[in-house]
Amino acid sequence: MASDKHQLIRGLTLIDTTALVVGTVIGTGVFLKAAVMSQEVGTPRLVLLAWITAGLLSLAGALTYAELGALLPQAGGEYVYLKESYGTASAFLFGWQRFVVAGSASIASLGAGVAIFLSAFLPLGAVWTQREFRFLGQEITWQLGSKQLVAVAVILSLTALNCLTVAFGGKVQSLLTALKLAGIAFVVGGVFLMAPTASWTNLTAPATAVPKHGLTLISAFGVAMLAALWGYDGWNNMPMAAGEVQHPGRNIPRALIVGMAIVIVVYCLLNLAYFYALPFGEVLASNSTRFRDALPVSAKAAQTFLGDLGGRFVSIVFVVSALGALNGSILSNARVPYAMARDGMFLPAMGVLSGRTHVPIRGLLIQGVWSSLLALSGTFDQLTDCLLLVSWIFYGLVTSAVFVLRRKLPGAPRPYQTFGYPVVPIVFVTVAIALVVNTLLRRPVESVVGLGLIALGLPVYVYFRARTSGATRPD
Repeated sequence: MASDKHQLIRGLTLIDTTALVVGTVIGTGVFLKAAVMSQEVGTPRLVLLAWITAGLLSLAGALTYAELGALLPQAGGEYVYLKESYGTASAFLFGWQRFVVAGSASIASLGAGVAIFLSAFLPLGAVWTQREFRFLGQEITWQLGSKQLVAVAVILSLTALNCLTVAFGGKVQSLLTALKLAGIAFVVGGVFLMAPTASWTNLTAPATAVPKHGLTLISAFGVAMLAALWGYDGWNNMPMAAGEVQHPGRNIPRALIVGMAIVIVVYCLLNLAYFYALPFGEVLASNSTRFRDALPVSAKAAQTFLGDLGGRFVSIVFVVSALGALNGSILSNARVPYAMARDGMFLPAMGVLSGRTHVPIRGLLIQGVWSSLLALSGTFDQLTDCLLLVSWIFYGLVTSAVFVLRRKLPGAPRPYQTFGYPVVPIVFVTVAIALVVNTLLRRPVESVVGLGLIALGLPVYVYFRARTSGATRPD
């Protein structure tokens, strides 16, 4: 048909879709965030508890999103759910923050993660310029060097790859996901079977640790959970590409639930391996904002059984992991502005499909350029803290949409219904609110930046709303 060139192609199989969930979630966070989490809570066991809690919370979100995705299997994911439940204003602000902040900053931080891992075996330490300044009473460091340029190069290269057909992108995603799972299994197995210095005593809090209590402990645990949630971030991405999933009513719920179960098991085993392999002080001093030039905790753990050369070799596996998450993030995030543009609520160029590959090439290129600029603007931890705040505002709002849509669309076919309804979505929304409040208090700089960028979307929404109304107004 002649109109086929204007439609997305359902080219993602169940395996591809599950790989999109697993591959997008397992990116860089699980290889980096144990350090900053340890600095916050001060004990290995609390770090592990934060990973478990964050995993269960993310699974609760995935269980709810599975119902929404099966009910409304269209490109755009959360944008579509919010439009149907709360109207165009909330949907637009979600799409705006996804493009300007959350999605693009996720791509930027994944690019930065690739550069960090490459620095384990390539000379990427050059810093050509660096500036320090204060904002809202906090010290902010900005630098430009070889790592930033590598991040940009990786982002633009994978953007070009995703301009090919979605079926090709899905197969690439499946391959990268298989490679990263094999690499993680090798690291976990190597630590438990071959690391000569590994010991269960490493999981005991050091004698010099200063215990935290009461509200201080709760607040610190909340920050650690926020870092862990970055490691789990991406579980919501797959429904954005729902318009390209085969048999979406069946495959979207299966991919979300099975994919997140795999991720939780992998994360718990990998972090247990870190603390089994390394003294707690080594984990504390791994790569983070506080120790910018240190090796990632994952590379240190690999070195315990492979030595320096082996550690650098295993870093290649981590690069593959980050590339897989980056590829999945680029593929899925471009579908949100595509859906908005098709509704007349964003740049028209982002809603145009290629007649040959049936993907939004112009939208992908615009997203790639903006993400590259963000990659030049901040460090890994600053980017992730900024995007997680705004993301969780909308995660909570979208999850609450399941209640609204059950009331507004009671007779609509629901191939899957949320397990544990209404308790599971209520718990998720409650924790999301608590995390947002805690982040506002503990990360004021990143919070102000993220909320400010959302607020900038209001006049943009008014413009596109007026433009759309004008276009449909009778002469």
